[in-house]
Amino acid sequence: MLTPFHLAFNVTDLSEARKFYCDLLGCEEGRSTESWIDFNFFGHQLSLHLGQPFESKATGHVGEHMVLMPHFGVILQMPEWQSLAEKLTSAKLDFVISPTVRFEGEPGEQANMFFFDPSGNPIEIKGFSNINAVFSS
Repeated sequence: MLTPFHLAFNVTDLSEARKFYCDLLGCEEGRSTESWIDFNFFGHQLSLHLGQPFESKATGHVGEHMVLMPHFGVILQMPEWQSLAEKLTSAKLDFVISPTVRFEGEPGEQANMFFFDPSGNPIEIKGFSNINAVFSS
């Protein structure tokens, strides 16, 4: 059993963040004040604070893509990933990398999607059929 991680970062609007993380991604809201909100991000704690979001640039070369660095995300079991991908596609979310499978047939085969939150924070969601293959090489 993995233990939850905690990640704190800035957003520009807590109301927009609340709609995005709760309504679209399905996260549960935890504690909050006028300047920050905690979310249960797929079993992990995100603390979103009012402020200037971190800068990111497409400097990470992964497969055929240049991905934004830094970024954060989560790894889901494939059925949960597929359900979220369908929900985000139906909501017409603007993807940086549309839901796709990469490294097909290789160790570490994974589904992947990449997008921004309303404050421009880059998020990557991965899906694995075999969660034990996350660190396969």
